[in-house]
Amino acid sequence: QVQLVESGGGLVQPGGTLRLSCAASGRFFSSYAMGWYRQAPGKQRELVALITSLNSTNYADSVKGRFTISRDNAKNTVYLQMNGLKPEDAAVYYCNAPRLDMSVLWPWGQGTLVTVSS
Repeated sequence: QVQLVESGGGLVQPGGTLRLSCAASGRFFSSYAMGWYRQAPGKQRELVALITSLNSTNYADSVKGRFTISRDNAKNTVYLQMNGLKPEDAAVYYCNAPRLDMSVLWPWGQGTLVTVSS
């Protein structure tokens, strides 16, 4: 069973930057598309960034131009560089491998909390 461990969250002022990391255990990481999701209090979890096994990327409109997803297959790790953070970006961030029906392949990790506040 694949385990996902997210890290890198914290408290940042509006306009600030953070880089999140997600380390995955298991084999064949490079074969899977990976996504970063977030869940704010009282809201549903949403997919904000996606990177395919061929390194094509896609972003939710709300983060386009500010967030960048990348991956290092040698380290079984996916990253989310977040620039220009806004208060509405505050959430718990998770990574996972999305299925075509937008469910996910693996159990959720503990997530990493991002707080954006002055």
